[in-house]
Amino acid sequence: MISTILGLHPLDATIVVLYVIAVLVIGKVISHGVKGEGDFFLGGRSLGKWFQFFLNFGNMTDPGQATTTASSVYRQGAGGSWLALITLFLTPYYWFSYVWFRRVRLTTMADLFEDRFGRRFLATFYAVTTILIIVVSIAAGNVVALKTLQPLMSKAPAIYSEVERQSVADYREFVELRKQRQAAPLAEASAQRYDLLRDSYTRGELQPYVTYLKPAQFYLVSSALVAIFVMLGGLKASAVVDAVQAVLVIVISVIFIPFGLVKIGGVQALHAKVPEVMFNLFGGGGLSEYTWYSIGALLLVQLVGIVGSQANMTIAGSAKNELAARLGSVTGGFSKRFVTIAWCYCGLIAIAVFGPNLSDPDQVWGLLTRELLPVGLVGVMIIGILGGKLAWLGAQSVVFSGLVVKNLYEPLVSGKSQAHYVFVARLTVPLVLALGVAVGLYLNSVIALLKFAIVLLVIWGVPITMIYLWRRVTETAVRVQVLATLILVAVIPWSVPNIAALARSSALTVMTQERVVTVPAKATPADVTAGLAKAEGEPIQRTVRTEPISVYFEEGVVRVDPKDLNSPKAGKGLFRTEVYLLSLLGVDVTRFNAAQLMTTRYVVDALLPILILVVASLLTAPTDPKRVARFYVRLKTPVGATLEEDAIAVQASYGNPTRYDHLKLFPKSNWEFTRWDRQDTIGFLCCCGLVGFILIFFKAVLLIGS
Repeated sequence: MISTILGLHPLDATIVVLYVIAVLVIGKVISHGVKGEGDFFLGGRSLGKWFQFFLNFGNMTDPGQATTTASSVYRQGAGGSWLALITLFLTPYYWFSYVWFRRVRLTTMADLFEDRFGRRFLATFYAVTTILIIVVSIAAGNVVALKTLQPLMSKAPAIYSEVERQSVADYREFVELRKQRQAAPLAEASAQRYDLLRDSYTRGELQPYVTYLKPAQFYLVSSALVAIFVMLGGLKASAVVDAVQAVLVIVISVIFIPFGLVKIGGVQALHAKVPEVMFNLFGGGGLSEYTWYSIGALLLVQLVGIVGSQANMTIAGSAKNELAARLGSVTGGFSKRFVTIAWCYCGLIAIAVFGPNLSDPDQVWGLLTRELLPVGLVGVMIIGILGGKLAWLGAQSVVFSGLVVKNLYEPLVSGKSQAHYVFVARLTVPLVLALGVAVGLYLNSVIALLKFAIVLLVIWGVPITMIYLWRRVTETAVRVQVLATLILVAVIPWSVPNIAALARSSALTVMTQERVVTVPAKATPADVTAGLAKAEGEPIQRTVRTEPISVYFEEGVVRVDPKDLNSPKAGKGLFRTEVYLLSLLGVDVTRFNAAQLMTTRYVVDALLPILILVVASLLTAPTDPKRVARFYVRLKTPVGATLEEDAIAVQASYGNPTRYDHLKLFPKSNWEFTRWDRQDTIGFLCCCGLVGFILIFFKAVLLIGS
């Protein structure tokens, strides 16, 4: 018998070690080309179409999204893929927004506020708050990688301790009780036992295995690796690793499908084992968060928030020209949509392979790897996940260092050499990674972290979008809107769970009402035996009892003492401020289902900041007209073929700030919408056509074998 290395076959472990060495070599080789800040932060503004594609594909399609999508689909069916797929509808928008980011010719998004308003406060405020957002994103990347790799590095049952053996037994008992509860109410003793086990489940303490991979150690070691290669090579090192990762992501996205279909008996068997409602893209039967209205709310919040990410300025700003920025954004975006379909299919296969009662669906990807892949391919999967984490967190680290150096450090310590500032930038990389480790240890749910990251983008996405479109935006209004939104979506949600009196409040730990829903299904042999159907596979209606969920806390409500049924309950995870505000208006939110709770949150987060910004702008004095005119004429000036030609074109525009006013759709107004040229129109229409094609293709894939 071949001995394992921390649960891995020696061949798989060797593949991982060789990949790590290759990443460090890439960082070392590229480090020789990093001479100044422009090289470190923006790759010298010289990255062409291919590098732009790889950067965008890597930024949009890190393997962590594969695991979160499969996890969400496992929980709720095909509709769960909308967390990753929703930006499909925004891809035509990228055709224009990436031009904006390239034409402003700035290094960081924080520079945008200082350039537009002539004051440093908002630039500093953006840098500070975005640093916090980046930390949350890095934490999410850590948690995703951990939960994917943990099942692959598991102990053999023969060497379990007594405590570990009991933990696995409790998991199996919980799965069985939950299955019974969905069909009918439990007896009192079983119901009490189930409540105790469910608390352990909500805390993430129940697992079907015992792993060697512990959170703190994994986060520290993998983050140290990211820090080394980014400190050496900066953004270009991330782009090169992204190029390798593009191939690996495609491989790991589809590799489960043939192995999974063989194991379960083919596509027809998939539809026989998985309830038909789980193939519905828009939820079904009241079981899913993803209905037509919740998807619309998710799209709305993404539309107003998507430009808030500093990565947009970093990636678009590094492009050699506008066309490279445009093509890189849409090709990277559409490529992600196709692999998202594969991720969704893997989630459905997981339902067929494991059944619906895994204690921690966030580990679906890792469990599929352990169950389906042979030796050697397990190693490929690990480097796909780990390498994706390295590349994506590497890019986030470069973004972080750019904000710290350009918008916090340089204003305080000016006049130093380029080498000095690059040195400081490199020192900030391990700092942000360490903060990401701390947050990852605090928040355990991948889906909760992802939803939190989406709403955090709204804080700055709203003012950035309006700056590009509306001259009347004022600095005071942005201050008011950002502060109000920050309190709404970040400060209160983080604070309430950490204040014992609030987290344990009976008014805040309320649950939704239990729902009994009827969903379409195909008869199983057990249904035929029970007289519910005449033949296996016959369409029937199945009654399912859905568990109550926490109204106000993202990760649920648990007992303070998990072993005491009389222990007080406390909220776990982020607090849903938006739902609480709605309850203050007299709405009975306990009657809401999961989709309605999510819709409430996203609609408020999208519309309230816009309302605040518009009203506050109209009530405050406008910005200096000369500064505003220079900003918008530069925004309309096409990027030159070379840096020298571009500088000449910008100076010409400054000399005639009205030279492009004839292109405005609403002349003499404060709105900056402009007429489209041939490239604008053709690109937009092609993007819209591809959106429709991908949706049709996705639906067709889900119907195969039905």
